Amino acid sequence: MNPEFDLIVVGGGASGMMAAGRAAERGLKVLLLEKNKKLGEKLRISGGGRCNITNAEENERLLLKMYGESEQFLYSLFAQFGVNGTFRFFEGRNLPLIVEARKRAFPKAQKAEDVVSVLEKFVRAGGATVRLSTPVTKVNVEEGLITSVECKGERFTAKEYVLATGGISHPETGSTGDGLEWLRQLGHTVAKPTPTIVPLAVNDAWVKELSGISLENMRLTFYVEGKKQFRIDGGLLFTHFGISGPLILNSAHKVADLLYSGSVTATLDAFPDTDLGSLEQKILTVFEASKNKTLKNVLREFLPAGIQKGIALLLTDHLDIETKVHSVSKNDRKCIVQLLKALPMTIEGLMGFDRAVVADGGVPLTEIDLKTMRSKKILNLFVTGDLLHVNRPSGGYSLQLCWSTGFVAGSHAAVHKHV
Repeated sequence: MNPEFDLIVVGGGASGMMAAGRAAERGLKVLLLEKNKKLGEKLRISGGGRCNITNAEENERLLLKMYGESEQFLYSLFAQFGVNGTFRFFEGRNLPLIVEARKRAFPKAQKAEDVVSVLEKFVRAGGATVRLSTPVTKVNVEEGLITSVECKGERFTAKEYVLATGGISHPETGSTGDGLEWLRQLGHTVAKPTPTIVPLAVNDAWVKELSGISLENMRLTFYVEGKKQFRIDGGLLFTHFGISGPLILNSAHKVADLLYSGSVTATLDAFPDTDLGSLEQKILTVFEASKNKTLKNVLREFLPAGIQKGIALLLTDHLDIETKVHSVSKNDRKCIVQLLKALPMTIEGLMGFDRAVVADGGVPLTEIDLKTMRSKKILNLFVTGDLLHVNRPSGGYSLQLCWSTGFVAGSHAAVHKHV
């Protein structure tokens, strides 16, 4: 029986659409199977709906260092399709990009939907067949090769296959780990996923009081059983469940390690560039000008914008914030200063896969030919995107991995004959 297609791509996310579009562009007969009603569901919510397409680091060595231990494996992959390739691909399809802080690249229109639209047009322009609401339920194998996939009673056959189902972050978008289980059944090693780029859960009442507030230029220091471990500087976002933002997301894996060692706490320095003496003088100057106001009402005059409510709640555990400023004692003033330089938090843990930007886990790169993305176990299988065990920070690195692996898989499909 002759296969119906040259290539079947399972998963219509970032790497799947790129692989299907590239293979179809090369003239292959391609079928793209997607379980959701739309392509690119996770892409639509990425970057808060803005889609951080890539990181515009021009120095490839510096860029690949951000992938940690995977760096050594990625040079041949990125040589075929790297950051410059991503810019050419999207801007060449009338989607101009802009580069923001930390070299994060976004669509100029700030719409993730536009990214999905470009990719969907790319897939369809090459004549690929797209089947939506068609979840794959089984992958059939004979003599070390995939022979077909089954979907709701239907069976589809191809010469080669791409698994691009994603990991298990944001399961509401369809990333439920199906591909990881199939890969395990196909003989691949599959590292257990953990949410690696994820917010931190904090139960302190003053933190929850600030939900929705973001701050720049903060310093956060982490402790285990009271012993200092590491500190980070930058911006953070308060949420109803704790703290988030790029600074937190990119440190979550280090905090995860600390949680195995004991009770984890943190202190937030709201004035990292001001020493205790200078901060006390700043507060004293405000107090001198507002002697007849209550402490509660002058907080906004020296605190970072938006955090007055939370700090007021925290201060009530230490002093009476209804006290007139002229009656605030020197010791109370020092208490305020020390508190603002070390606002206390108790880290309850990491949020789960539902809030993870990226989950690691998946197939080790040693089991994949990174020049083609072909499996070394199943010779007519390609593996892309979040199914690969690659740690990376937030900031565009995850999607760049998807574009690179998808394009390379689509470029090499149907190049080799299988014995």
